[in-house]
Amino acid sequence: MNIAFIGLGNMGAPMARNLIAAGHAVTGFDPVARPEGIVTAASAAEAVAGADVVITMLPNGAILRAVAAEVIPAMKPGAVLCDCSTVDVESARAVAEQAAAAGLGALDAPVSGGVGGATNGTLTFMVGGPEEAFATVKPLFDIMGQKAVHCGAAGAGQSAKICNNMILGVTMIATCEAFALADKLGLDRQKMFDVVSTSSGYSWTMNAYTPAPGVGATSPADNGYKPGFAAELMLKDLRLSQQAAEAADADTPMGKLATDLYAQFVEAEDGKGMDFSAMLPRFEKRGRS
Repeated sequence: MNIAFIGLGNMGAPMARNLIAAGHAVTGFDPVARPEGIVTAASAAEAVAGADVVITMLPNGAILRAVAAEVIPAMKPGAVLCDCSTVDVESARAVAEQAAAAGLGALDAPVSGGVGGATNGTLTFMVGGPEEAFATVKPLFDIMGQKAVHCGAAGAGQSAKICNNMILGVTMIATCEAFALADKLGLDRQKMFDVVSTSSGYSWTMNAYTPAPGVGATSPADNGYKPGFAAELMLKDLRLSQQAAEAADADTPMGKLATDLYAQFVEAEDGKGMDFSAMLPRFEKRGRS
C-alpha cells in the first residue's frame, strides 16, 4: 500500500519503520522530527496525496482535529484515515464524521504497548469505525502489532483504551502501595512477589511490569524508572477517562483518585519524565498522612 504517516515521534517513527520493512511505501510528516530511514514530505497535505491509508499518531484531540482538517481535503476518495493517537472520544467521533462526509473511511485505533511495542511490532490496537475500513487496515495492524480488536463504531477504540488505562493506573498505584507497605512491615520484596504473583493479588502491573527493581519481570524499575510509559502520559489518559466518565454520568471514584494522585506526582512532585511505575519510590518516601 501507499501509506502516509503523520506524527513521527517516539511511537510513530518505529511504527512507520516496521511498515517500510514489510515492503509498504511510506511518506511521513512531522513538524519537528525527521527520523532516519523515513521519506518525509514538506507538509501533511503533501504526505497524504495518493495514499491508500493515512495513519496519524498525535499528542491530543485538538491537534488531531487540526491535522484532520488539513489532510481530509487532500486525501483521495475511498482512502482510510486511521488515527492511532489516544484522544478524547468526542474528537475521535468528530473526525470520523468529517472523514465520512468526504467519502473516506475513518478509524480510531489507539494502541497499548508503549515504545517497546511500537519498536518490536507487538502493539495491541483497539479499533472503532466501519468494518470495511477495519478490513483495509488490518494487514497493517498485523505488521505493527500482535493484536487488533474491532471494538465497534467510531469512538469505540478510544473508549476501550480509556477504560483499559484507567484500570492500569489504579492497579499500578495499588501494586506500588503494597510493595511500600511490605517494606515497612519487614517483608522481603521477593517473597512478597512470589506470593502475590501466584495468588489473588495477581495483576499485569505485578507480574508483567513489576515496579520493584530486581524483582519479577524486567521493567523500567530496573533502569532507574526511565519511562516505558511516562507518568505524564498516564495522567493524560486518566484525565481522558474522567472527562468521559463525566460526559457519560459514570461513577468512577477509584479512577478519580488515581487521576488526582498522578496529577500530584507529575505536577507538584518529581514524577514528570519518570515511568508511571515510579509511584513505588514515591510511596517509599512517604508516611501515612
